[in-house]
Formats: sequence, structure tokens, C-alpha cells
Amino acid sequence: MKEIKNAIEKRRSCYNISAKSPISDSELKELIDFAVLHVPSVFNSQSTRTVLLLNSHHKKLWEIVKAELQKLTTPEAFENTKAKIDGAFEAGYGTILFYEDQRTVRGLQEQFPSYQANFPVWSEHTSAMHQLAVWLLLEDAGFGASLQHYNPLIDAAVAKTWNIPAEWKLVAEMPFGTPTAEFGQKEFDSLEERSLIFE
Repeated sequence: MKEIKNAIEKRRSCYNISAKSPISDSELKELIDFAVLHVPSVFNSQSTRTVLLLNSHHKKLWEIVKAELQKLTTPEAFENTKAKIDGAFEAGYGTILFYEDQRTVRGLQEQFPSYQANFPVWSEHTSAMHQLAVWLLLEDAGFGASLQHYNPLIDAAVAKTWNIPAEWKLVAEMPFGTPTAEFGQKEFDSLEERSLIFE
């Protein structure tokens, strides 16, 4: 209990990361695979898919992000965006892409038509649980990470670059690396307005 609570408490969005890893790539892959295998999913659908990008593949992802954003921003605004991506995301050791397989979602919709409208939402819940589990495992291994959402802007280019199945829907991107700065203090809203109990 104490270890789980400690991992949750220590998790933060970390933007100061380096291209170093405290563990081997095989251990990193095992960590992600553990979450994919054991984190629950709606109706045991197992719809979450992950893609681990390391080395030049990691760098390529963030070059794609910058290229797509450059099409939408002024040159002046893009310089700030580029600096943020270069310093906070591309500077890391790798990136994990989280996908949801829409074939699985549609299969559940067909099998349980009365819940049809709910399955896309529940699929997002499934992905969120996997994201948190992976984030906690990364933090416990000595990484810092953050969660980004450049989808759907980058979806087509990413799918083409890594031959991602068309039925996989990109949900989030998680850049990670060894932290290079201490985390700041986190502020909390009052629990009285957030957590109720009736006895």
C-alpha cells in the first residue's frame, strides 16, 4: 500500500529531461508490456496499443510535430513552440505513443448495441488507465515524463512513418527521460469540494 501511494504522490509532469535512461531498453520494454498486459480494460477488451520510439525514431516524431505545427503558426509563434519541443520533449530519451484499436471498439458496439454510444468513451477510459500505469512505472524506474496530445494533427504523418494500422486511433504521446531538475510543489484544491462520504 505504501509503495503504491508513494508512486502516485511522486508522479509529476516533468519537462526537464535528458536523453539518458536509468534502465536498459529491454527493461523499459518489459515495463510497458507489463502495463499493457495487466491494466484493466472495459469488458476485458484489451484495446490499448502502444508504440515505443527510441533514438532516431523518437527524434523523428518530434520533427513531425514541429513540421505540422509550423504549417499552422506564424514564424514568430513557431520559434517559441520549437524551443518548447526541443527543450522539453525531443530532448528526452524516448516517447511512448498510446493508441486504441477501433476494431475492438466497433466489435463491442456490435456485440452490445445497447451500450453502443458508451464504448468510444470507455475506450478512452481504458487508455487513460494504461497511461497512468505506464507513467507510474516510468517514475518508479527513475524517469521523468509528461503527457502530450498533438493528435489528430500528427496522426497521418505518424501512421505513414511507422506503418501504424489504420484502425489504431492515436490518443496521447508520452515523452520521457532522466529528470534534470527538481519537481516543483503541487497545489491542491480543497478535498471538501472534491471527495464526499456518506456514513
